[in-house]
Amino acid sequence: MIVERDSKNIKKIEKLSNLKVGEKGKIVAINITNKIVKRHLLDMGLVRGTVVEVKKIAPMGDPIDLSLRSYELCIRKSDLNQIDVEVV
Repeated sequence: MIVERDSKNIKKIEKLSNLKVGEKGKIVAINITNKIVKRHLLDMGLVRGTVVEVKKIAPMGDPIDLSLRSYELCIRKSDLNQIDVEVV
């Protein structure tokens, strides 16, 4: 977890894979080096500024079901670990 401070607010920056069920986060950065995977995630709506909510986590912890832009999306935890969000 990273805490960023600006003049008025304190922002809690977390990896998307670390959020618990029911928590929401606004995407701050996508740090995926594989261009093909990054392009797929961007095409599916995981872009900077999008608010995502963790809906479900599989029994073994992978994949994770997200709700964003009025639909649900399941993504591997390893990919979500490379996305930074501001906890909302």
